[in-house]
Amino acid sequence: MSHAPQPVISSTGLFTPAEAISNEELVASFNRYVARHNRENADAIAAGEVAELTESSVEFIEKASGIGSRFVVDKAGILDPAHMAPRLPERSNDELSILAEIGVAAARDALARAGRDAGDVDAVLCAASNMQRPYPAMAVEIQDALGIDGFAFDMNVACSSATFGIQTAADYIRAGHAKSVLVVNPEICSGHLNWRDRDSHFIFGDVATAILVEEKSIAPAGHWDILGTRLKTVFSNNIRNNFGFLNRTHGGIDQSGPKTDKLFVQEGRKVFKEVVPMVAAMIVAEMEKLGLEGADMRRLWLHQANTNMNRLIAQRVLGHEASADESPTVLDTYGNTSSAGSIIAFHLHNEDMAAGDTGLICSFGAGYSAGTVFVRKT
Repeated sequence: MSHAPQPVISSTGLFTPAEAISNEELVASFNRYVARHNRENADAIAAGEVAELTESSVEFIEKASGIGSRFVVDKAGILDPAHMAPRLPERSNDELSILAEIGVAAARDALARAGRDAGDVDAVLCAASNMQRPYPAMAVEIQDALGIDGFAFDMNVACSSATFGIQTAADYIRAGHAKSVLVVNPEICSGHLNWRDRDSHFIFGDVATAILVEEKSIAPAGHWDILGTRLKTVFSNNIRNNFGFLNRTHGGIDQSGPKTDKLFVQEGRKVFKEVVPMVAAMIVAEMEKLGLEGADMRRLWLHQANTNMNRLIAQRVLGHEASADESPTVLDTYGNTSSAGSIIAFHLHNEDMAAGDTGLICSFGAGYSAGTVFVRKT
């Protein structure tokens, strides 16, 4: 009697940019911009025609988010008060795109950790928020760079792209369409962030992660069984990014600076109020379906957007205030990396887990979108 294919997580991979920006460096740059803006517009500000800008502070950033630093692909351009955006030279169509480049690096890390060759992989899903272009798909470019014979496509569900990608990969394996699928999450968030906005300029960082989802019979020892997944979307404009290929300004930047109406924007308080109960209820409902209780959960690898959101969600799931061991954070060093955040937390904080330990990879963000992946160490 044959058994239905069972999807598992064989390994994960991580690429971290070489450069980082501390809160102190970011605040110093932002405040220089504020001082120049207020000085150059002093008369208009006095006349009530232009709003006076307020300086930021390290204390404000850390209280609002828990973020201490972030990695970026171009530090100098972001910290330049006259530019305040990454300077990334445009590459020719014959060169590997930067999004594919960092995605390939993370994918190779995941393959190496599983002892897997690219020739063993059947499909590549590029699941990320900040896509570089509409087509050809970054996933197909990554597939070609790795030398994978199969199929590939891009998918974007904002900060939940990775968990949506994991369920999609798992479904392909359950259906028998693939035995080994790479889910790659390259996130260059810095190109979509308004570095001139006091309320959001500190949020994002750049990174790439990868998850190798495979059929259990071929997975390496120490893999993670996927117990269940659940996805949910509810439309909201409270987190929005209007940048896209229909925009007329190249790269969101022209000579006068970033076109801020085409960059990331959010209503943070509304997001907090609406997303926390939605995600907590979704997790608890899936736990009941799987026969799990808070006491059964060894670790939660939650979306890395805001420490206060994670604290409340973890408390509702576990039934008590979560310790750093139960709900680890990477916000202090990586910042918010959109879809990659929960995968970074999983990647960096799972080696101490014992066989039989159960955990949850969970994401939530724009859409609204939310995804849960319950796993158990073998």
